[in-house]
Amino acid sequence: MSEHKLLLGDEAIALGAIHAGLSGVYAYPGTPSTEITEFIQGHPLARERKIHSRWCTNEKTAMEAALGMSYAGRRALVCMKHVGMNVCADAFVNSAITGVNGGIVVLAADDPSMHSSQNEQDSRFYGKFAMVPILEPSTQQEAYDMMAVAFTMSETLHLPVLMRVVTRLAHSRASVMVQEAKEQNDFKADEGRHWVLLPAIARKQYELLLSKQSELTKLSETSAFNKTEIGAAVGVGIIACGIAYNYVKEARAEGLSGLLKVSQYPLPDAQIKELASRCQKIIVIEDGQPVVEQDVKALLGKDYPIEGRLTGLLPRTGELTPDNVGKALGKPEAKNFEEAKNVVGRPPALCPGCGHRDVYAALNKVAAEYPGARIFGDIGCYTLGALPPFSALASCVDMGASITMAKGAADAGLFPAIAVIGDSTFTHSGMTGLLDAINDRSNITVIISDNLTTAMTGGQDSAGTSKFEAICLGLGVEPEHLHVVVPLPKNMDDITNTIRNEINYNGVSVIIPRRECIQTLNRKLRKQKSEKQ
Repeated sequence: MSEHKLLLGDEAIALGAIHAGLSGVYAYPGTPSTEITEFIQGHPLARERKIHSRWCTNEKTAMEAALGMSYAGRRALVCMKHVGMNVCADAFVNSAITGVNGGIVVLAADDPSMHSSQNEQDSRFYGKFAMVPILEPSTQQEAYDMMAVAFTMSETLHLPVLMRVVTRLAHSRASVMVQEAKEQNDFKADEGRHWVLLPAIARKQYELLLSKQSELTKLSETSAFNKTEIGAAVGVGIIACGIAYNYVKEARAEGLSGLLKVSQYPLPDAQIKELASRCQKIIVIEDGQPVVEQDVKALLGKDYPIEGRLTGLLPRTGELTPDNVGKALGKPEAKNFEEAKNVVGRPPALCPGCGHRDVYAALNKVAAEYPGARIFGDIGCYTLGALPPFSALASCVDMGASITMAKGAADAGLFPAIAVIGDSTFTHSGMTGLLDAINDRSNITVIISDNLTTAMTGGQDSAGTSKFEAICLGLGVEPEHLHVVVPLPKNMDDITNTIRNEINYNGVSVIIPRRECIQTLNRKLRKQKSEKQ
C-alpha cells in the first residue's frame, strides 16, 4: 500500500533502504549524511527487523563491515560525507574487485560550497575510479526509488553501487510516494574464492570487472533515470546531472534542441551522441566538479563546442543555484539568493559553557610562555578554537592530523608541539598517529578534549567513551604522563600546571580534559525533567 510522506532527501534515502530489505547501515557521522543513519536508528520497522545501525569508528570500518554483511548474503548501506570516501577508499575500490553477494549501496553526500567541509571534492570520481555504477538522484522521490533499484543492481551485477547526493538535496524536504517494505534477504554466506585478493585471483577479478563495463553503459542508456527531452529549436543542448536538472527546468530555457537528464552512470554515450547530432553546442550543468563536462569533451572530440564550469559559463567553485544556472541559460540575472545587506556578520563560535572554551583558555595561557609554541588542531566543533576570541590553532587539515602534524613538527625541531583532538576524532583516526609518536618517543603534548559525544554532528555516540585512558595506556603512554582533568574555570590553575609540566617532559604526554557537551547535557536534563512530570 503506497502513501505520501514529507521527507528530507536523507530521510527518503533511509526509508528507501529500509523498504528495500536493508539488514544493516554502517556509517560515521558527517554533514550532510548524518540524518540517514539517525532516521534508520529511530524507525519502528528498523527496530522490529533488528536492522544494525550502530555508529562505526570511521568510514573504513563501516565499508569493511558492510562487506562482511554482504558476504553473508544480506543488504548493507554505507553512509558518509564526501571526505569519508577518502578514508574508506581502500576497501571501496577493492570491493569492486571482490564483488558482492548481498547488495551494497555506498552513499556519499557531497558538500559543494563547503558549508561544513574542508573541500569540494566530487565523489563521482571515486565511482569512475572503482568502475562501479553511480546513481545521482535529482529529487527526494528519486532518492527513495533508487534505493531498491540500487540494491537489485548491486546483486545482479555483483558490484557495489555508489549513490551521490549533494547538500541541497540531502537537507531539503519534498513529498515522497513510498511503497510497502520488501523482506530482508535470507542469510546465505558466499563461499567463492573471489573474496581472497591474492594477486592470481585479483587479476582474474579485475578482468571480470573490466568485462562488465559495456553492460554498465547499456544499463545507463536504458535507465529510467536518464531521459532525453527533445526541443523544437536548433541550437543548444543541455546535459543536466542530478539536482541540476531541477534548476534547468526552473529556468524555463527557450531555444533548446534537447535536454538530457543524467542520474545514472557511466554516462549514456548513445544519448549524448544523439543529443549532439541535434545541437550546435552542448552546455553541461552539474553540481560539483566538471566530471561530466570533461567526459563529454572526450566523447565528442575537441572540435565540438562544450560549455560549462571549465569554460566559465558556470562558476568553477561553489554550488549551483537557480540564479547562476538561469544566467548561464540566458535569463536576466535574478537576485533571489542575494545576500542581505546591513546585517552584522555572525561567525560561528563555541557554545557558552562549552568545556572546549576552558581547554583553549588554559592552552593559550601556557603557550604564551613559550615563544615558539604551536597548537595543531583537528576536525570537530573544537576547530572553532581557530577563531576569535581564542585564535589558538596553527592547523586543521583532516581527521586525525593534529597528532601526526605535531609529531612531524617536533621531528623538525619545533618546541613545544601541542595537538588538540576530540574524543570521536581520536578513535576515528588519531590512535595510529599517537602510536607513531610513542614508538618514536616524540616530544609532543596531546590534548584529547573529551565531551563524551560526537558533538559537531549533533551528539551521536562516540566510539571511545569511557575507554580513552585504557587505549592510551595500551598504546604505550606512560601512566605518569597520562592525566584526566575537568575543564572548568575553578580548575584553571591545576589544568595549566598539568599542561606546563607535560610540555617540559621530553616525550609523549596525553592530557584528557573531560566534561560533557553542554548541548547533550541540556537535552538529557530536559528529558529527565519531562519524564518526572
